[in-house]
Amino acid sequence: MHTDNRNADLVYRFIRLPLAQQKLFLEKLASKGVTLAQLPIPVARHDVERPVLSYAQQRQWFLWQLEPTGSAYNIPTALRFRGQLDLAALQRSFATLIQRHEALRTTIAEADGQLMQVIHPNQPFQLARQALGAVEEQVLQAQVALEVQQPFDLVHGPLLRVKLLELAQDEHVLVLTLHHIVADGWSMPLLIDELVQLYEGYSQGREVVLAELPIQYADYAIWQRAWMDAGERERQLAYWMAQLGDDHPVLELTTDRPRPALQSYRGERVDVDLGEALSLSLKQLAQHQGATPFMLLLASFQVLLHRYSGQADVRVGVPIANRNRVETERLIGFFVNTQVMRAEFDTQLTFTELLAQVRQRALGAQVHQDLPFEQLVDALQPERSLSHSPLFQVMYNHQTRGKGERRSLPGLEVEGLQWNVHAAQFDLTLDSFEHEQGISATLTFATDLFDASTIQQMARHWLNLLHGIVANPGQRVAELPLLDDGERQQMVHGWNATQADYPGETSIHQLIEAQVFATPDAPALVFGEQTLSYAELNRRGNQLAH
Repeated sequence: MHTDNRNADLVYRFIRLPLAQQKLFLEKLASKGVTLAQLPIPVARHDVERPVLSYAQQRQWFLWQLEPTGSAYNIPTALRFRGQLDLAALQRSFATLIQRHEALRTTIAEADGQLMQVIHPNQPFQLARQALGAVEEQVLQAQVALEVQQPFDLVHGPLLRVKLLELAQDEHVLVLTLHHIVADGWSMPLLIDELVQLYEGYSQGREVVLAELPIQYADYAIWQRAWMDAGERERQLAYWMAQLGDDHPVLELTTDRPRPALQSYRGERVDVDLGEALSLSLKQLAQHQGATPFMLLLASFQVLLHRYSGQADVRVGVPIANRNRVETERLIGFFVNTQVMRAEFDTQLTFTELLAQVRQRALGAQVHQDLPFEQLVDALQPERSLSHSPLFQVMYNHQTRGKGERRSLPGLEVEGLQWNVHAAQFDLTLDSFEHEQGISATLTFATDLFDASTIQQMARHWLNLLHGIVANPGQRVAELPLLDDGERQQMVHGWNATQADYPGETSIHQLIEAQVFATPDAPALVFGEQTLSYAELNRRGNQLAH
């Protein structure tokens, strides 16, 4: 413990040094076989007048300024309590959590052109309550959706919202919403776990002592910037620039509607059940190939995107927890980072060869996971657009935590509540969930671009691919099955039934004139970049004839 304190003091002195001396400091550490990443993060926030934002927070601030009334970056959850709820214990539990995690009482300010975290003093917590009564499930879900979509004010806060919906004396729904600038997907389960521990003790009249947090999020942000500025950015950036190259293609999936100039972030979800047998086969195949289920499912998703788009260079965003340090394991904060996973295809590539490629890149990404995505974007400078995200437009996220888990508390049954309104931060996101019963998945899609029927068909095609991969992993990617039997029959026989009776008594110019009357603006001829409508074709024909 004393060694940890001495090492933390060492890093604290490093943070306080000018940049040139920081680099010399790191060189001396390296000469002794030590890197800064091996040393603990020190408590530095108390000695800084304006605690800086982390790189991820800085990007969130930029996105919020573009759309301050949006809810795409709200992180919600809802819990249903059945039984006798101790309101005093619940309120005290939240008060303890807000005192414990400074991120829950943080807002953002700008002073003299510099962004800073404002950590507010602890204040008494008052639980917001709303009496709904015995409403239908659909009404309840609509109320939850309305609550979680309320926008946050990052300047005035608070950036944690808690509301208790009262359905009956023995039934309540607790709705929690965090803004992404102070939390991530890992933070919410942490918050719920600690809430359960606190409530369990307080409701039974016991004091609860949670493990002490060695640092707070502001300490991490200060350390991260000092570490990156002193040379780590350049080291990790060199790897990613070599991986991604100079071209950054936009994934062009066929959409049901043109891409709007500005993302609305409106989304829907389609659930995909892989079933126990297929799930087991996929896990066994991954193990046999020396890969993980994550690697195999990512490779299969990239095959799907390749087959849909026809593009040989497919990039998918993959979030990582970025909590590979003991100090950050139990902290609420925005730690998650995003990596760009590239897959390159050719006509002869087999799935096992692709899986080996994905495995190699995933392992390389793991040891270069600290470079903030925002820094990668700034360095690569892809073409910026408000209509889609930079560097990738599709995300894949693999989780081992189950959905809708049940928990038991004294006198209470606790269950996760689902609702039907979702945000889509990207064109398409595949979330897979690995649990004891197998693997399930959801496809979240931007409704600006896709109809639900299109994504439902895509989900069926993905399942067909997975069955084909399990049956013959050595098959060429181009030959893996995509269509089901019904679609194949329709394509081969239905759409090829082109025999038709043509009007033998009507001349071609009369047929064109009839089409002009029916659809004057429809394309009649396409040559290169030129398109002629039926009306324009008829006009030019008349010019030639007369």
